[in-house]
Amino acid sequence: MSNGLARASVRFRPASFAGTFIALFFAAAVIMACGTMLQTGITATVPPVRYASAPVVVAADPDVEIVRRTGKKEKTYDRPVPGRARVDAALARRVAAQPGVAAARADSAFPLQPGAVTPGLTGRGYAALGIAGGADTLVEGRAPGDGEVVLDAATAGAAHLAPGASLSLVAPGGSGTYRISGLAAPQSAGPTAWFADDAAGRLSGHPGRVDAIAVQPREGVSAGDLARQLRDALRDTAGRDAAGASPTGLRVVTGDDRGSVEQPALGDGRTLLIAIGGSFGGSATMTAVFVVVSTIALATGQRAREFALLRAVGATPRQIRRTIATEAVLVAPLAGLLGLVPGVVLARWWFDGLASRGAVPQGVDLDVGPLPALVAVATCLLAALAAGHLAARRASNLRPSQALGEASVPPARMGVVRALLGVVAIVGGVVLTVVAASLDGENAASTALGVVMCFLLAIALLGPWVARAAAGVLGLPLRAGAGGAAGSLAADNTRANARRLTSVLTPIAMATAFCGTMLFIQSSVQHATGEQVRDGVVADHVLGSPGPGLPATTADQAARVPGVDAAVGVLRTGAVYRSAGKLRSAGALGVSGDPAALPRVLDLGVRTGSLADLARGADTVALDVSLADKLGLKTGDRAAFWLGDGAQAHLTVVATYERGLGFGQLVLPRAAVAAHAGVAYDSQVLVADAPGADRAEVAARLAKLPTEASASAGGTATATATAYGLTVADRAGYVAQTDRRREAGDWANSVMAAVLGGFAAITAANTLVMTVLDRRGEVSLLRLAGATRRQIRGMVRWEALLVAAAGLLLGSGIAWITLVPIARGLAGTAPYVPPGAALPLAAAAVVLCLAATALPARALLRNRPLAATD
Repeated sequence: MSNGLARASVRFRPASFAGTFIALFFAAAVIMACGTMLQTGITATVPPVRYASAPVVVAADPDVEIVRRTGKKEKTYDRPVPGRARVDAALARRVAAQPGVAAARADSAFPLQPGAVTPGLTGRGYAALGIAGGADTLVEGRAPGDGEVVLDAATAGAAHLAPGASLSLVAPGGSGTYRISGLAAPQSAGPTAWFADDAAGRLSGHPGRVDAIAVQPREGVSAGDLARQLRDALRDTAGRDAAGASPTGLRVVTGDDRGSVEQPALGDGRTLLIAIGGSFGGSATMTAVFVVVSTIALATGQRAREFALLRAVGATPRQIRRTIATEAVLVAPLAGLLGLVPGVVLARWWFDGLASRGAVPQGVDLDVGPLPALVAVATCLLAALAAGHLAARRASNLRPSQALGEASVPPARMGVVRALLGVVAIVGGVVLTVVAASLDGENAASTALGVVMCFLLAIALLGPWVARAAAGVLGLPLRAGAGGAAGSLAADNTRANARRLTSVLTPIAMATAFCGTMLFIQSSVQHATGEQVRDGVVADHVLGSPGPGLPATTADQAARVPGVDAAVGVLRTGAVYRSAGKLRSAGALGVSGDPAALPRVLDLGVRTGSLADLARGADTVALDVSLADKLGLKTGDRAAFWLGDGAQAHLTVVATYERGLGFGQLVLPRAAVAAHAGVAYDSQVLVADAPGADRAEVAARLAKLPTEASASAGGTATATATAYGLTVADRAGYVAQTDRRREAGDWANSVMAAVLGGFAAITAANTLVMTVLDRRGEVSLLRLAGATRRQIRGMVRWEALLVAAAGLLLGSGIAWITLVPIARGLAGTAPYVPPGAALPLAAAAVVLCLAATALPARALLRNRPLAATD
């Protein structure tokens, strides 16, 4: 009987299941998209290109690891290094001495500034020429000596250069004019310049350290056997095994893992994809389940009369529950399967957007597999079954006569269990808010989902009380005559039908809370960062470069320009520190020149100590005051940090300052961080004019700083090559560059907000349509009582505005409660809500409610009054 009733309901009353189908469809799409991103992050690999002909590669572990012991248990924590982890160049000789090794070549790459006759080249040591196999061969001339370079033939041909010509090149470790000693085969990796190995180490900015060691096995030795041999040989390098993500600080890799050595950004890309698919996917899944349960509960509640009649004619509670379960089995899998296609489309668009912004390295492909699809369909089915069972529980357990009475007049009082659960949800939200207020920004942000979900659950459970209170307060102006007869009717209607209003309030509050929390965390950090940068940069000029950066000598050259009082180069890098037994990342700034001149170009808001003390040595550091407080450090204390390549440094705190959000949480001498940075170029050079100097004249002189040298082909001077190009801007240029660097992260955060907000908005519209279409009898009675179509449409519009206002207020309150501890922890300020973002969100919610009620109301008004009651 139950199966037949279910099939008949779906077949002959498809409209009653449309709202449920839509909710399940979009839930499956969101879960599928997040699951696909998570699976891609877990399985992401990059095929080796440069190391394709090197079966085994020895490289540094890209993570800093610590082991935390609690009693007899050990737990390992790791954190990616901010730059690129490197190995000792001397290790190549030790690897080459192993019996199974035919050749071991140290490899390192560093960017060269583009010139007038050459594009941006990649610099390498000449010993690495044969790594790529047959493509890496010298086709003309000889190996480079001191002051010489080998170019790839394609680059030399395009620049009309030949062996014997001279070329000016600028590298992170210095610049000079080099004689072309030979030409190599064209490179698949792009324009390349090979230097003598000693010169390459110096020019790279990290002498004695290389990116990796490419190993060739002897004949008859397999890659796997050689890798095992090397792991055993390198086991005692730091006392632990070197396999995979090695605890020794080394890893010996084969197969596709070699691609991760070529593309160190793969680790950050995988972390981002896993964060999107895991953390955000968990939020999206919880939201989807919440929405599905709410929608199905509404749809089931609207069929209370039908279930009451079934009870009256002898249907048992078990038969009614089985009928609802069968309906869910009929609708949920189909909606889930159809939702998989837009889910894959959303994941593809999302992934391509991250890749185009450099957040995911080239070569990584979106992994669309069966597991996310299975999870999406199963989640929708289980949510539908649970929602239908819960919604029908009361109606199926009532006596037939009681069920008929409640189907006509819903009970005015809320169940005790539901009320208690709602109170527990409020208490849980308050407790999490108090806990978040005592945490730092990163930890407080991790509680955001819990706070939002607790308060949303409270709204859903205590909905009738919340809706009645909202309708009573917001409806006061309408009952006073502000909206005429239609407004007064709308205010009374919403207050009398608080249960119906609850199902609409929840998704609107959800959309507002999620979008507000995610977007305004971002805007709060951006606003605080921008203010610190604008207040902190006191330099008159900011020198930048369209290329990879500025060489270390630029600050000294700028300081010698007439009219310049001080010039300080800043090198942006990062560091890892240990806090509360875990590893955290922080931005770091390496400053060149005299640290005492730093306040003339950069006002960091020094709280204690003096930045001039950074001149005492490379083992000194100034800390942002929030980081110092977190670590319990004060001026004069020593602390351990891991620098950009994972090297550990023990540093003495010489000062603390306030503006760490805009400039980094650590400031160190450039000499301390340059050899450990990913690229040892300065990001900018900050210049202060001497008193009385003409700013325009100084800027013009600074623009002429790039040195000029003759480039010759065949010994004849043919062109003048600019060694590197400078851009000269004021302090606003520093702010603009800072904003561009956050583009990928901000975009990803905005997409997350759009996905959750859009899903909740669709659910809100779906719920509104379902609610209005269920009011056929009410509309017909109003028409019979003399109400005109215009009055009814006005009533529906005022109801929509009341619903939108209540949902926006509740969602905004939840968002604000969630944002306060996070914004104070991350930015040290109250949340910043830009009107340009808040007003469109509010307007979108109002338009959504008006459109989702006006269209179905017009459809109802097309029927004749008597027909509508049939």
